[in-house]
Amino acid sequence: MEKEQFYYDNKIVKMFLWATVLWGIVGMLVGLTVALLFIYPGLLEFTGSGNAISWLSFGRLRPLHTNAVIFAFVGNGIFLGVYYSTQRLLKARMFNDVLSRINFWGWQAIILAASITLPLGFNSSKEYAELEWPIDIAVVVVWVVFGINLIGTILKRRQRHIYVAIWFYIATLVTIAVLYIFNNLEMPVSAFKSYSVYSGVQDALVQWWYGHNAVAFFLTTPILGLMYYFVPKVANRPIYSYRLSIIHFWTLIFLYIWAGPHHLLYTALPEWAQNLGTVFSIMLIFPSWGGMINGLLTLRGAWDKVRENPVLKFFVVAITAYGMATFEGPMLSFKNVNAIGHYTDWIVGHVHIGALGWNGFMIAGIIYWLAEKLWKTPLYSKKLANTHFWIGTIGILFYAIPLYVAGFMQALMWKDFNPDGTLVYGNFLETVTQVIPMYAMRAIGGTLYLTGFILLAINVIKTAKAGSPVEDELAEATPLKKISGQRIAGEGWHTWLERRTVLFTILTTVAILIGGLVELVPLMLVKSNVPTIASVKPYSPLELEGRDIYIREGCNNCHSQMIRPFRSEVERYGEYSKAGEFIYDFPFLWGSRRTGPDIHRVGGKYNDNWHFNHMMDPRSTSPGSIMPRYSWLIKNDINASNLESKMKGLVTLGVPYSVEEITGAKQKLMDQAKQIESNLRQDPEFVKNYSSSNIQNKEIVALIAYLQRLGTDIKANAKTALKTN
Repeated sequence: MEKEQFYYDNKIVKMFLWATVLWGIVGMLVGLTVALLFIYPGLLEFTGSGNAISWLSFGRLRPLHTNAVIFAFVGNGIFLGVYYSTQRLLKARMFNDVLSRINFWGWQAIILAASITLPLGFNSSKEYAELEWPIDIAVVVVWVVFGINLIGTILKRRQRHIYVAIWFYIATLVTIAVLYIFNNLEMPVSAFKSYSVYSGVQDALVQWWYGHNAVAFFLTTPILGLMYYFVPKVANRPIYSYRLSIIHFWTLIFLYIWAGPHHLLYTALPEWAQNLGTVFSIMLIFPSWGGMINGLLTLRGAWDKVRENPVLKFFVVAITAYGMATFEGPMLSFKNVNAIGHYTDWIVGHVHIGALGWNGFMIAGIIYWLAEKLWKTPLYSKKLANTHFWIGTIGILFYAIPLYVAGFMQALMWKDFNPDGTLVYGNFLETVTQVIPMYAMRAIGGTLYLTGFILLAINVIKTAKAGSPVEDELAEATPLKKISGQRIAGEGWHTWLERRTVLFTILTTVAILIGGLVELVPLMLVKSNVPTIASVKPYSPLELEGRDIYIREGCNNCHSQMIRPFRSEVERYGEYSKAGEFIYDFPFLWGSRRTGPDIHRVGGKYNDNWHFNHMMDPRSTSPGSIMPRYSWLIKNDINASNLESKMKGLVTLGVPYSVEEITGAKQKLMDQAKQIESNLRQDPEFVKNYSSSNIQNKEIVALIAYLQRLGTDIKANAKTALKTN
């Protein structure tokens, strides 16, 4: 049969390459800025004035950093590799050039929208899913476009069997769609404000079902697919074991989806869900290391090439980092280890081994290799690429090791008791100041890593200038002849499955749905999993506005609202948290890190003036604090224009606000605000500084109302029980 000639679309690959380089630098630069704010909390404030810019605060920049690195840098890097490798593995141009361009420009528009809205405070608070509902819809639309393009290309392929890399691309496509849609189901109450349809414990489980598997199926499975294509290609050797790749793929996608609850050990999540997450997380080490072994052993006998080729150096460190991160994950799923690591900087170090080592170095290696292919010229400078490799590797070590040390220091200090039973470090701030040197070393590591990536950008720009203009690449292949769907004599079952694309996709979908359904459905449908507490009431209108301000400012990036049943935490914070306390929390705000103390029982612990002073200047109440100022809260008026629509939306979700409470909400808000201002004016210093100010209309009052409410429902219940007995 005669071969057909066609052209690979290299232009779209080039577009994603430049976007990856650009957003990589931007995301890392924001990350370095965030790291510096731990050391110099007033870095972005107006010098000497004590004023701060709201959109440059830590709580708003941190989600910008994570979204920029995950979706802008790694996301574009994934599309870069997928669009290049898919065409060559399937011997076909992408299904539709228009869809390819919509995928590219739509994704960049989403990133730009995130870059604007997150610093402005439009934030749903859900980790790795902070974008508000209009952008969520755009993400789904662009992902569907990508899916049509990918599946369409698979269906028109000239290669009978789909290679292992394509398996991982299909799993990524299906699973991210399921995860993103279900985690981001929300009730819009205004143009850029929504509430999660889940609350409390249910929201926590759905979020970490998504959060863990966003790492699994956005930061892992597509990069594994790229590994299976680019490592053999660059090394010019076949993958080590086809059989191992089959075991790796199916066990990984089946087990990964169950592991989310290991982020919620010792929380108010039901014990059975925690145990499921632990068991499956521990099992994950086997398929994860199967992938690592397959990648590294592909280079068996090619170590001379590794010494000479900077691209292979990046790949070796990347795969090794993947192995390290996927050993730590299961280890952190053991409850006794999780009790040490959770909420500490150990987790931050663990995550960045994956982000900087696995994702960053794989993508860097791919970019260097593709630069030569796309511009048909040798890389401008291998020496510069090697310099990048060593600077980046040292940067990773300087970043992660200090955070591991900081994590263990934090855990030990938080749990340290005197002989008389009191906490050695009763003041949480003492545990913060001790790890500041580690944060400084982390910033040095981040600077080195960013410097290396800037060298990459220079190298690629120079290579592009020296090479030929990017053109579509001529290729030829024999058209695929249709054959019966029956197995051919001697054909293995998986080889047969590889040519049945629709069936393969269906089985992949079933594999990833089982774990999610087993974990989520009982928690959603069986009420006994989340017992109610009679004294827990909905938030008042002012408290609701204050909670939304808390979310807007990203306070849950540093403060948890989940007291675990440990002696040290109960001694430090108060009664451990109960599932029924969070039934009106849309969304949940348990947090994943403690840069500051847990605040679930902070209500009534301090007076209103302390909270006011703490927000205006944290160092005035807590010398040595690294918390930023929130001076704009005293300038901004409470915007209650959407208050009624917020409350009506929450009624739809199950919050028992009455019609009278909704119609009288603004008056009740003003009454509570007046009371808080009256409380503030009991302090002569406040009267002296704000004698002519109308504080009751300011956002600071709403935030104080919310903070003073936290944990008081169950306290009131306990007092009632005490009196009854």
